[in-house]
Amino acid sequence: MRRRDPEIHRSARPPWVDSAPVAVDSGIRFPGESSAYRQARNELLEAEIELRRTVERVAAQRRSLPEGGAVPEDYVFEEASDGGTVRFSELFSPGRDTLVIYSFMFPRYSGDTRPGPAEGETGRLPLAELPCPSCTSILDSLDGAAQHLSQVLNLAVVAKSEPERIRTFANERGWRRLRLLSSLNNTYNRDYHAESEWGQLPILNVFVRDGERFRHSWASELMFAPRDEGEEPRHVDQIWPLWQILDCTPGGRPSLDNFPGLRYD
Repeated sequence: MRRRDPEIHRSARPPWVDSAPVAVDSGIRFPGESSAYRQARNELLEAEIELRRTVERVAAQRRSLPEGGAVPEDYVFEEASDGGTVRFSELFSPGRDTLVIYSFMFPRYSGDTRPGPAEGETGRLPLAELPCPSCTSILDSLDGAAQHLSQVLNLAVVAKSEPERIRTFANERGWRRLRLLSSLNNTYNRDYHAESEWGQLPILNVFVRDGERFRHSWASELMFAPRDEGEEPRHVDQIWPLWQILDCTPGGRPSLDNFPGLRYD
């Protein structure tokens, strides 16, 4: 989509528009809006511009990290699709030297009491062995994005569950594009902080290939960082469209015990 030059767009504002004395004005007006709304919106726009600068600055800082640690072994995973084995090194396709792995909590956190699916084989599992509803909502979105991401990088989803269980749930969920792997028989989850004494953890890890070497690049360590009281980690929000949309609404993020869920009655 062709972008409009913001300076040109501002200069083309119609003369009847009420202009509040603020530093930033997009020149955009909507039917029926008041001058109080426009002033508050323009003040918010200033904050959004600063947020954009911060996001860009942090992304640049992330890209400029020094070389990370070497991957300690060529982990052997099992493909959920057919139960065959694949090595970590084989997850890198020719010409694509970046690998992104999302760790899917299947089984879920032991304290998660959200109900399971209403139908299918997965719904018959004990509650503690069910997949995480939050991770599932992320993967619902990533399944659609996978075909686009595959043009520039390698993407895999890893769960410490039997390949058959992962495959069954993927089929029940309608996932068609995600590369789903089982780490049941290796130490990947433990080595890359996707599990703890409390169970599985939802972590995003990025790896790079440099010739014959494989190194860790970045992880969503924000999960482990200090946060204000009542604040969620938000460590994987950048790949979670659900919250990004809700953050644009007056109601914000709902405080519902069963949201997101594996089913909605």
